[in-house]
Amino acid sequence: MTEPRRKGASRIADIPPDVLAALNEGREETVMLVEWLAIDMPTLMGHIAPEIGLADKTHILVSAAQALAGEGVTKRMRGIGQALHDVLVKHRQRDTVFERLATHTSDMARAWAAYSVTANPDVPLDRRLQIARRFAADRSQAVRECAWDSFRPHVAADLGTGIELLAPWVADPDANIRRCAVEGTRPMGVWTAHIPALKSAPALGLPILEPVRSDPSRYVQNAVANWLNDASKTQPDWVIGVTERWLVDSPSRETRWIANRARRTLRKQGLPA
Repeated sequence: MTEPRRKGASRIADIPPDVLAALNEGREETVMLVEWLAIDMPTLMGHIAPEIGLADKTHILVSAAQALAGEGVTKRMRGIGQALHDVLVKHRQRDTVFERLATHTSDMARAWAAYSVTANPDVPLDRRLQIARRFAADRSQAVRECAWDSFRPHVAADLGTGIELLAPWVADPDANIRRCAVEGTRPMGVWTAHIPALKSAPALGLPILEPVRSDPSRYVQNAVANWLNDASKTQPDWVIGVTERWLVDSPSRETRWIANRARRTLRKQGLPA
């Protein structure tokens, strides 16, 4: 699969009708967040379910998507993931159907696949992360965001094991994989539940952070800085100490950028940062 070359619209009203139709029919993937928000999920499900081998479950899945219409986009994604899990759990061709969903042209469909794994309580954490890895490396940023959100609650529930399993990810050659490990363990985040243990003891996350303190990718650097900025809201002294140590041990341009951005909340609060 190659990167989409189409230039996306910056407002829903500016999305060309033929593009919106293609998005809603699963023939095109989004290139901007606004396009993701413009998709009518019940309509998309109505097109995708028969394509992936769930024609007999189309009504159930479309009804589930319709019932979620009043929720925010993340709750709708998780809810549809739950509905997909419910119809797949005893399906005779479960793996085949899942693979069709996970490789669909529509990036939203691929994200649904990630959330269908979230909904399965019987998947061990190591296997859960193994499955999520493909979505963490997806060409679509929207799918990559859903990848870490799909496993985050399970990592938070078994934090020690989760950090141990994610630690190798930050040594991966793919910057998308490295970033996913960082984003998936942020103490707070913007649109996801907080991880109380990391808010009170952010040092638990050092196995994830230390290897990427001088990461060459700005995509990863920004995630590391945001992780530390989260931590600075509850443990400011710890963040100051870590960034000062990094600047001594690894005085690279990349580390300086991370440290400066990580301290932005501290500076707003007038703390020595």
